[in-house]
Amino acid sequence: MTNKIDFIDASGGGIKMYSGNNLKGWGGTAKGIAYTLRTVGLADRCMASSSIDFASEYGFENDDAAIRLWNEALDLYNWEVNGVAG
Repeated sequence: MTNKIDFIDASGGGIKMYSGNNLKGWGGTAKGIAYTLRTVGLADRCMASSSIDFASEYGFENDDAAIRLWNEALDLYNWEVNGVAG
């Protein structure tokens, strides 16, 4: 069992991050999401709710916005933690 982020969903124009059933954070910016990933950690496998695919129904401008935000946050996280550019 891990306490790292292993599930995400879109909510209120941002992304909620969970470890199991425990909410670990919410971020509306890539920087905020990357901060949560750095402080909590990211599991080897992270699953996503279908809300990520239908982001416009969860406060995002369009359906692609949530996954773009998540990918931008992952790029920041990978650079800051692993020294690898996305």
